[in-house]
Amino acid sequence: MISSVIKEATMPAHQKLEKEVILKLKAIRSDEDYAALLKNFNDYFNALENAISPYITHEVLSDYSQRRNSAYIKQDIAELGGDPAAAESIEVPEIKDALDAMAALYVMEGSIMGGKIIVQMLAKANITKGVSFFTGYGEDTGRMWGTFIQALDKTGTNENDENRAIGIANDTFNCFAKVF
Repeated sequence: MISSVIKEATMPAHQKLEKEVILKLKAIRSDEDYAALLKNFNDYFNALENAISPYITHEVLSDYSQRRNSAYIKQDIAELGGDPAAAESIEVPEIKDALDAMAALYVMEGSIMGGKIIVQMLAKANITKGVSFFTGYGEDTGRMWGTFIQALDKTGTNENDENRAIGIANDTFNCFAKVF
């Protein structure tokens, strides 16, 4: 299944990005610091959403419109008193079709899966507002991830698809790391 192959093949890029984000999280001391971190997420997610949204139809992922997106990040930044405007000219992978879009979305959806840990880290720094994005889907997070994985697995049907999806997912992780 394509989801298993992507998970294993993107582990180094995933860990590199995760390390960068954790270092930034540990440095947060105020709402302003947190808003600055969210700005990085907003800049990247906004650009990536613009690249993938033309390819994720209802047939590809029926609940795409109900998924967390940069609008939640913008809301969190505004709640913290920051400027939610997204930066221009953010590098994202070249997305050409639904397979590419779903491989990139794998990275975005995965960031929500780790959101619970991020919210806990923020709480230790007394940051309790502006966490709607990282709260994810609440009790539905596991179910939403499962639905996404089922849809992802349907988009790739052969080894060439798997290799292309791995490349896009790795590019997505690596481009995301650049915003930090």
